[in-house]
Amino acid sequence: MNRNNFFIHLALALVLILVAAFAGQLSRWRKEWRSRVHIVPTAEKKQPATSDDIALSETRSLGSPEVLVKFKSGVSDEAIEALTARLHDRVEDRIENAGGVEAIDDLDNADPASIVAEYSKLPEVEYAEPNFEINLDASEGPLVPVLPHDPQFENQWALSNSGQNGGKKGADISAPLAWATTTGTDKLVVAVLDTGVDYTHEDLAANMWARPDGMAPYHDAELGTIDDLNGFNAIDNASDPMDDNGHGTHCAGIIGAEGENDLGIAGVNWKVQIMPLKFMGAGGSGTTKDAIEAINYVIERKKAGVNVRIISASWGSTQRSRSLEAVIRKAYENDILFVAAAGNASTDNDRTPHFPSSYDVPNVISVAALDRHDQLASFSNYGVKSVVIAAPGVDILSTWLGNEYEEKSGTSMATPVVSGVAALVLAENPRMSVDDLRKKLLASTDPIVALKGKTVTGGRINAAKALE
Repeated sequence: MNRNNFFIHLALALVLILVAAFAGQLSRWRKEWRSRVHIVPTAEKKQPATSDDIALSETRSLGSPEVLVKFKSGVSDEAIEALTARLHDRVEDRIENAGGVEAIDDLDNADPASIVAEYSKLPEVEYAEPNFEINLDASEGPLVPVLPHDPQFENQWALSNSGQNGGKKGADISAPLAWATTTGTDKLVVAVLDTGVDYTHEDLAANMWARPDGMAPYHDAELGTIDDLNGFNAIDNASDPMDDNGHGTHCAGIIGAEGENDLGIAGVNWKVQIMPLKFMGAGGSGTTKDAIEAINYVIERKKAGVNVRIISASWGSTQRSRSLEAVIRKAYENDILFVAAAGNASTDNDRTPHFPSSYDVPNVISVAALDRHDQLASFSNYGVKSVVIAAPGVDILSTWLGNEYEEKSGTSMATPVVSGVAALVLAENPRMSVDDLRKKLLASTDPIVALKGKTVTGGRINAAKALE
């Protein structure tokens, strides 16, 4: 090789090295730029910056889905898109964990019943159903708010009933004896599927779940990427599950208000992680689709490594949804217990089912409410075949919006008591399967005369027995 050729080859080598270095730096710039992209409120956006943002922006600007449609196996996504477009509809979301159910938004805003009838006739469709409205299971009537200035455990008769306020001594869940074994663990996550949770409350903040460092934000093929730092809001498909009703915050406090912190009350668990899921708004109502989407979120987070083992659901409807049942069954397949309120209509669920508590799925526990005298609450639903267990649910003191505390009544309040006991069991037995957990809870009751012929177990949950 002569001297000229040598310098030519050297120059070419240097050029190639510089090109490779520039390409590497460009790749790092791209990754850094992508990591800084985040979803902001719609009002702040002028132009969506990414494909995920565009999908989310379009979803929020259009109407809510009127129907939930399950297409037959073998019908491709392309065929579904073409069919819905022909009917002047759009697929608002595809919910994988409900067996591929499509949430359909009719762009003409037709009556849901007519849309269901239209889709049900199609040969490609297995079933179609309305996106039912779902309401809270809190009892009606005036309830006296509680504004404590000192720790209020003495008023939590459901946990320890000494006969205060005219109650029956011992008509409680034996929480102090259970706490001698465990007060809970911050390694366990309980999802509160409700109106959201005030995650800034002084008695809840230390026990709130947050997306772990290193875990990517939640991504859905249709909804895009959502920065679920504090939980999930299925109403707006957004990141903020802040409670604007109070019901979800009340349920969360029953499960896991921080104990031994010289503030307010103690939850059934002094230590736990509460995952807020918001699918009902300030008025206390939501839709089947949003409930399904929130449960789908829990399942996906479980698959991603979050140790969420319990969903607490203090709401219901007399309308049966096959889609909702399917996603609850999927939660069972992912080892997640589903604790549900029996309802507040004073009716027999064996005759008039109440959903989701009446679904015949192995992970569902239906909960009735008792008063401080161990009597079935006047408003509580029952059912010797369909309502499994009972727990205190009248005049239950718990956390409320704005660092306050209130008493509320309903099977809504009894449900998180059972969810809380389930969490204590898992704190002591973290590897216990959902089947064994359900069996353990059903076997851990005190027999109550008033429940004979009213529930499957005929008893009130006993936390201490559950930990034996």
